[in-house]
Amino acid sequence: QVQLVESGGGLVQLGGSLRLSCAASGSISAIKGMGWYRDPPGKRRELVAAFIPSGSIQYGDSVKGRVTISRNSAKNTVTLEMTSLKPEDTAVYICYAGDFTPLGDYWGQGTQVTVSS
Repeated sequence: QVQLVESGGGLVQLGGSLRLSCAASGSISAIKGMGWYRDPPGKRRELVAAFIPSGSIQYGDSVKGRVTISRNSAKNTVTLEMTSLKPEDTAVYICYAGDFTPLGDYWGQGTQVTVSS
């Protein structure tokens, strides 16, 4: 089993920045990829940024150019940084880890990010 602990989030000013981190523990050998998704209010879950199994980084179209994602050497912790936040960035941000298959997906509890003036 994999457990994910998320940190960060909260109220962010329009045009500001945020930093989220996620640490995985447990059967980390089962983790092939790791990253962040988000649930905007009234919308379907969408990708923010993630390390996919190949080792490359995949970015969501809505945030491309405004986010960076990094991970530690053990590949069990990812850090997301986003700049120039917009109101539409308001969402519950959720950490993901796993092998990108239905039986190998692990999700954090989510952290609320609210962008306001």
